[in-house]
Amino acid sequence: MSYDLALADRVRDVLADEPGVTEKQMFGGLAFFVGGHMAVAASGQGGLLLRAEPARAEELLDGDVVTRFAMGGRSMAGWLHVTAPALETDNRLRDWVRVGLDVARSLPPK
Repeated sequence: MSYDLALADRVRDVLADEPGVTEKQMFGGLAFFVGGHMAVAASGQGGLLLRAEPARAEELLDGDVVTRFAMGGRSMAGWLHVTAPALETDNRLRDWVRVGLDVARSLPPK
């Protein structure tokens, strides 16, 4: 499965005013970086992959539409997979993108 082009465009719109955003195709998806750090991606598995502070990630999990992101069968601490039902409105998408942005902005630029 390739990433959702419409979702990538919606993420791009959310990030339009964010300085220092770059895009890179990775792992079958389209990742959005801020200051050289990946914040969010239109996932090749569908939905959104995002970075979250590990403690906050635990709070955001619901086991249904928001799950831990796994690569190669291993869960990755601080990374979430958010499925399409949680991204239906622009406000909800903006809230999820903000989670990833907060982490990326908190890190020193690469």
